[in-house]
Amino acid sequence: MGSNGQLAKGSRVEVALRHRINAGRVALRNQLGLFRSQFGDVSSEWKEDDTRVTFADFAISEKIFHELRASFPKDDFCSEEGNPPDEEQALEAEFAWVLDPIDGTNNYFLGLPLCAISLAILRQGQPVYGLVYDFARDCLIEGGPGFGLSDDGQRAGCETAPLDPKRSIAALSFPLAPEDLIRLRSWMETYRCRAFGSATLNLAYAAIGKVDGCLDFKVKVWDMAAGYALMAAGGGEFHFDGPSPFPLKTFGARMPALRYWAGSSHFCNCMKDAFRD
Repeated sequence: MGSNGQLAKGSRVEVALRHRINAGRVALRNQLGLFRSQFGDVSSEWKEDDTRVTFADFAISEKIFHELRASFPKDDFCSEEGNPPDEEQALEAEFAWVLDPIDGTNNYFLGLPLCAISLAILRQGQPVYGLVYDFARDCLIEGGPGFGLSDDGQRAGCETAPLDPKRSIAALSFPLAPEDLIRLRSWMETYRCRAFGSATLNLAYAAIGKVDGCLDFKVKVWDMAAGYALMAAGGGEFHFDGPSPFPLKTFGARMPALRYWAGSSHFCNCMKDAFRD
């Protein structure tokens, strides 16, 4: 590691990570045909946590990990839909993959294009690279610390301008708890808000500067692991309202929900003030 925390160019770890980045990009793109073919026309059921799951979730998860395991059999593989719901997996390998095969599943099922595939690469439990396929814009958002951030092949980054009631936007998810509504009332009465229906896209859009920031209070680690790496790559901030899940030591469907806000320094300072006890 260099003094700035980046991997030394040409080091064993840097080469190993680049191999995984390339393989992850290919494996994700290889499932876009299936993703598109099932959009708005797929069977679904409701899980015990009241979230929807479709046939495409299981199929994409299985196919991406089957391809990656062939190249990296010693890595850990973690998917919202691929891991048994009642088991907790210990992460012991140097590299781990965290996948949400379809984030924004309700949108996907209903034929609303705000949905995504989210694939994160972790090293020693820390997200080091994220790949997000944005179906609405048919593009790949990818990056990680030391690699920069790319939006459909173009360099991107987090918003840097001060907050402005005419143009600043926050992405968030509903419903909100009454106490959170109270804390956010001033923001919601002053600035613009968007609810995209995808925690992955909330983070990705904040990382590339489409919105000033995002906040969510009920996501799981598979919803935000890739976005966490994107935010770091784009120069944004990420703050957990509570303990951080990283470095990730175990993975399971029953992991606790996470609360966080992320985005520009101006946005995050505003959220710190709103949630200061």
